[in-house]
Amino acid sequence: MSRFPKKVIFLYTELAEYFLVCVRELAKEGIETHIVRWSVNEEAPFDFQAKTGVFFYNRSTYSKSQLFNLVSTIQPDLIVCSGWIDKNYLHICRKYKGKIPTVLISDNHWRNTLKQKIGKVFKDYFIHNKFSDAWVPGEPQKEFVRKLGFKNYNISTGFYSADFSHFYRYYEEFKEYKLTYFPKRFIYVGRYMKHKGIFDLWTAFVQLKKEQPNDWELWCLGTGKLFDKRIEHPDIKHFGFVQPKDIGPYLKETGVFVLPSHFEPWGVVVHEFAAAGFPLICSNKVGAASQFLQESSNGFSYQAGNVQKLKDVMRQVINTSAHDLMSMGAKSTELAKTITPQLWTQNLLKILDKAKTV
Repeated sequence: MSRFPKKVIFLYTELAEYFLVCVRELAKEGIETHIVRWSVNEEAPFDFQAKTGVFFYNRSTYSKSQLFNLVSTIQPDLIVCSGWIDKNYLHICRKYKGKIPTVLISDNHWRNTLKQKIGKVFKDYFIHNKFSDAWVPGEPQKEFVRKLGFKNYNISTGFYSADFSHFYRYYEEFKEYKLTYFPKRFIYVGRYMKHKGIFDLWTAFVQLKKEQPNDWELWCLGTGKLFDKRIEHPDIKHFGFVQPKDIGPYLKETGVFVLPSHFEPWGVVVHEFAAAGFPLICSNKVGAASQFLQESSNGFSYQAGNVQKLKDVMRQVINTSAHDLMSMGAKSTELAKTITPQLWTQNLLKILDKAKTV
C-alpha cells in the first residue's frame, strides 16, 4: 500500500544555499524531506524548516546507533547519500539497498588514478552493495559512475542547480542597461586559492593590458588564504567576500565571467552567471562548462594553467563587439535553463517512483 506523504532522507555533508533552493521546490510537491547534515556551517535554517516541513539534523550529535534509529523512525521511501566519506552513511545505505532506492551523489571525474582503478575493480564491494542509483551534476561525472558499473537507466544528471529564477531576474533587470552601455569588465567570483587559477587570471590580464592597451577592468570577488598575495593593478579591483544578497550591483557593472580553475569538479557559479546572461570564459577543467559553455557561441574555453591561452581568449573577448557579447549572454541564459530546481525536483520524483518496483 502506498504511503503519503512520501519521505526522502538526505545523508549530506555541508549544505549550500543552492541545494536548499532545490529542497524548497521539492517541498512544494508535498514530499516530506529529512536532511542529516555535517555541522560545518553552524547556522541552521530554522525558519525554512518550520515553514516547509523540511527537517534538519546535526550529524555530529548522532552516534552510529542513533543515526540508524533515526532513519528507522523516519521510514524513508528514498535515501540520497552525499559521496562515501561518512562510513555510517554507507552502513545505512547498505542496510536499505534493495528495500528502497539508495542514491549515490558524486561530483568526481574519472581521472584514471590508482584509487579509482581499485574502486572500479572492487565496485561490487564498495559501491553496488550500497547504492541502487547515482545522481551526478553532469556528463563528466556520468562517465565516472559508468566506470563504477552504474547503467545509464540508473544514472540521473543535474544534481547541482543554481537558483535559476533568481539569477535570470538579474539578466532581465540589467539587459537594457547593458545594451546601452556594456560594462567592459571581467568578473571572477571564488576563493583566492592557487588551484582556482586566480594567479593565471591576474597574470594574463596584466600582460594583455601591456600588449594591447584597452579600457577593460577585472573585478574579483572573494577571499581566501592567498588574499594577501593578490596582484595589485590599477585595473584589477579586489572587493573581498560579497554576500550573495549583495551581488546585484556587481552583476550590473560587469560583463564577462571568468573561472580559470586548474580543477573544478562542477562549479555552480558558472550556472549562476550563465543564468544572469554573461558570456563565459572557463578552463577545460571546469565541469560545469560541459553543460553551460558552447565554444564561441556563448564563451570560450582554454587549457587550464596555460596563461598564454587564457590571454588569447580574453583578447578575443575585448575584440568582440558589445552587440555580439550581449548575444552570447542571451545564449548563456538558454543553456542555463537546461538545469533548474524544478527539473531537479522532477529527477528526484522519477527516482522516488522506482520505490514502487524495488
